[in-house]
Amino acid sequence: MKSRQPAQAAARAGRTPDLQPETVRACDPVFQHGVVVGFDGSLSSERALAYAVGMARRSNCGLVIVHVANRLPATVWAGCEPPVFVDLPDHRTEVLGLELACADFLAGVPWILVERGGDICHEIEEVGKEYAADAIVVGTTHGLLGKLFGSVSGRLARRANRPVIVIP
Repeated sequence: MKSRQPAQAAARAGRTPDLQPETVRACDPVFQHGVVVGFDGSLSSERALAYAVGMARRSNCGLVIVHVANRLPATVWAGCEPPVFVDLPDHRTEVLGLELACADFLAGVPWILVERGGDICHEIEEVGKEYAADAIVVGTTHGLLGKLFGSVSGRLARRANRPVIVIP
């Protein structure tokens, strides 16, 4: 956070203060230096969430649950040449939010659900950066897409600037 003292001194001197937009979004201090977890409702993400809840409880910090909405290449659907991405409506976040609100295991841990759209690795890492997370927790990726494009957990572990914990 920027200090307001230079702006106040400039105002007292009769000058217009040079206010520049802050590059980092301000967020609730409870979630600063918390635990970020990727969650999509799959079995592996449920395991990652359970681990992250325990980690947040032991560290006495907030839990930032991230759901990245679907973005699929348009070439899959239309046979186009350019790699254009199509935003699909993803109501899954609302359903996940309701499920999480009713979950007993989240009691006693401050948590929020953040929805993003785009590349899963990039978005989880960006949320980790915004909240200055102490760790990112993700589940392993199983299946054909993980084998073709590389697993989310593997790509995130290679590129993130903070500890990544991969739960099998």
